[in-house]
Amino acid sequence: MTARTQYLDPGVGKAMSALSAAAKKGLGDPGLAELVQIRASQLNHCAFCLDMHLELARKHGVSEKQTDLLSAWEEAEDLYSERERAALALTEAVTVLTEGFVPDDVYERAARHFDDVQLAHLIELITVINGWNRLMVSRRIPPGGRAW
Repeated sequence: MTARTQYLDPGVGKAMSALSAAAKKGLGDPGLAELVQIRASQLNHCAFCLDMHLELARKHGVSEKQTDLLSAWEEAEDLYSERERAALALTEAVTVLTEGFVPDDVYERAARHFDDVQLAHLIELITVINGWNRLMVSRRIPPGGRAW
């Protein structure tokens, strides 16, 4: 493996952390925020973020069963509320833009469970975790490593 930079400008790290905090605060549900961040991190294969957000999910009372089966949330629907499932579907659509757009039905499903402000924060949170995933994966920061 080619050596990778471990450097992240402290200003960028602080700005990203502030974005994460603002998005989470506006969503208002720390457990849901962690499920969203874990799912995006699974899709992006970010071991650093998975390690961090799995630990935070436990601290926020997310059940072990929910985190264990998150990659198969559609098949384990009895473990997740309709609101959580709508947020996870939106997470996948925003994270994997294979069609180039978030499908209307996915967006409308989320809009039924979140008011405008919460929906905006959910989209912001998904966007920020995708940014973090890309920063960590491109530099191959290991679980438990230092982000900056």
